[in-house]
Amino acid sequence: MNICALRVWGRPALGFGGRWHGSRLRSALAASLVLGAGALACQRVQAQQAAPAEASSLQRNDARLMLDYQTVRVQGDSPIDLVGFHVYVPVTEGISVGAGLMGPLIAGQYGGFMGASVGVQGRFRLGGPVVALAALAAGGGAGGRSPEHAKKLSGTGSFVRGQLALGYDAGDYLFGAGMSSIKFRRSLIDSSQLNLFLDIPFSYLSGSYAQRGQPLSGADDQRAAREMGETMLSVSLDNYHQLRAQGSYTGTVRTGEFQFSHFLTPDLFWFANFASAYAGLPTYNQLLGGVGWRWRLAPSWRLYAQLGLGSGGYAPEQINTGPGLLVYPKLSAEFALSKNLGLAFSAGYLSAPKGSSRNPTYGLTLTRHLRSGQGGDAAPAPASYEGLRLTLLHQSDTQLRFRDVDRPALHMLGLQIDMPVSERWYLPLQASAAYTSYLGYPGYAEIFAGLGVQTQLAPGERVQAFGQVMAGANVHGKGAKINAGLRYLLDERLALSLSGGRIQARSASGGRYSANNLVIGLDYRFSVPTR
Repeated sequence: MNICALRVWGRPALGFGGRWHGSRLRSALAASLVLGAGALACQRVQAQQAAPAEASSLQRNDARLMLDYQTVRVQGDSPIDLVGFHVYVPVTEGISVGAGLMGPLIAGQYGGFMGASVGVQGRFRLGGPVVALAALAAGGGAGGRSPEHAKKLSGTGSFVRGQLALGYDAGDYLFGAGMSSIKFRRSLIDSSQLNLFLDIPFSYLSGSYAQRGQPLSGADDQRAAREMGETMLSVSLDNYHQLRAQGSYTGTVRTGEFQFSHFLTPDLFWFANFASAYAGLPTYNQLLGGVGWRWRLAPSWRLYAQLGLGSGGYAPEQINTGPGLLVYPKLSAEFALSKNLGLAFSAGYLSAPKGSSRNPTYGLTLTRHLRSGQGGDAAPAPASYEGLRLTLLHQSDTQLRFRDVDRPALHMLGLQIDMPVSERWYLPLQASAAYTSYLGYPGYAEIFAGLGVQTQLAPGERVQAFGQVMAGANVHGKGAKINAGLRYLLDERLALSLSGGRIQARSASGGRYSANNLVIGLDYRFSVPTR
C-alpha cells in the first residue's frame, strides 16, 4: 500500500447520545498516529525524490593497449624481429595519440636494441566488425652486436614508422594484420614488412587534479570499489650478478627500474617493467611484461612472485643476451611502512634463453599502493583522490662538454611521472632517450629520480613556478640534474611547461659530462581514487 496516496474520508463515528465509545476512541487514536507517522515519512520520501541526484566527480577514460610484431629486413645482415608495446588515448572521434617501446626477441643477434616513439593513429570502421588502421610515429632507438656495429644498424638513432592494417573487432579486443614501414636515418634499417597486431581496449576512472587529497562521495566510493581495483607503482634498485659471463663486460649490472602493476583479482596481477642501468654497464636496458601473485603473510608482510618475459641487454659483444629474449622470475618480501607505502627485498634469476647471459639478482623496491576497493585491506573510511602528473618532454642539451671537449647539442624525447607528496612537494621520475647521435654513436639515454617543489596556485591562477633536483645516470654513469621553470595551465587536465637547468655525470674512467638543458613539456594532470 502506498501510504503517500492514502486518503481517509467521512466523519467520526458517533455513539448513542453523540459520545465516543472507548474502543472506537482507541482505534481512532491509533489510526491517527499511524497516519501521522506515514505523512512524515511521505514528506521525507517526496523531499528525497525532489532533491537532485548527487553529481559524480569520477570520469570514465578510454584507452587502448596495442601489441604488435614484425620481422624487419636488415641490408646485408640478419633480420631483426621487433615486438611493440604501445598505449593510445583518443583525442577526437577515430583519432588517438600515444607512445610506445619496441625491442627484439628471437631473430638476429641484436640483444639490447630498443626504440621509443610517439605517434598518432586513426581508425575507421569499414562495415560490421572490420576496422581499418593507419598510424604514423617518430622516435629514437639504437642497438647492434657491438658499439661500432650500432653505427651501421641504427644510424643517427632517429626513425619514422608507418602502418596500414585491417582488423577484426571481436568486442573485447581487435586483432589483424597489415603492412608497416620503418626507416632509421643513415642506417641499414629501411624496410617494409608484414605486421601483426592485437589491440585491447581498457578504461579507468579518474577525477580532476584539483581534487587530490579530497575524499570521494559515498556513491563515487562505491563505484570506484566496484569498477577499479588495486594498482602498484614501484621504483627499484636491482643488481644483476653475472655467472660465467661470455661478453667483454663481466661485472655486476646495477639498474634503476620502474614497474606498473594492476590487480585482476585480489591477488593476481599483471605488470610492465622498464629498467636501465646506472652503474656497471650504463644504459643497459630492458622491457618486461608478465603476471604475478601475492600472498598475505601477516598484517604488515606480503610475499610476491612474478614472472616476466621481454627484451633487453646492451651489445651481445659486451653482455650476451643473444637476440634479446629475457625470462625473469622474481620473489619479493614487502613490509608495510604505512597504509599505502611498502619496502620490499627481492631475489630472482634473469636469463637470456637464446644467449649465454645468466644472472642471479637481488634488489630493493619502494612501492606506492593505489587501492580503490577494500579487498583484503578493508578500511571504513572512503577512498580519496591521489594526484598524478604525466609529462611528455622534449629536451635539448646545449653547451655540452665531455672530457673537457665541446660537443654538438643533443636532442631527446622523454617521459616524467610526478607523484605529489603535498601541495608544494612532489616526487619526479624521468627517463629520456636521444634521437640524435652522441660522440658519433646512436643510443644516448638517461634516467633520473628525485624531489620537486612548486608554488601553490590560488583559484583562477594559471602560472606555476617549479624546481626539481634529481640523481640518476646517463650513458657514462652516475649523475645529477637540476631544473627550474614555469608551468602554464591550459585547462583542468593539460598544461605546458618550460624549464632550464644543468646536468653533470662522470664515467668510471673519470670522464666528465656536463651540459645545460632546455626542456619543453606537455603535462597531463589527473587524480585516481585510492585508500
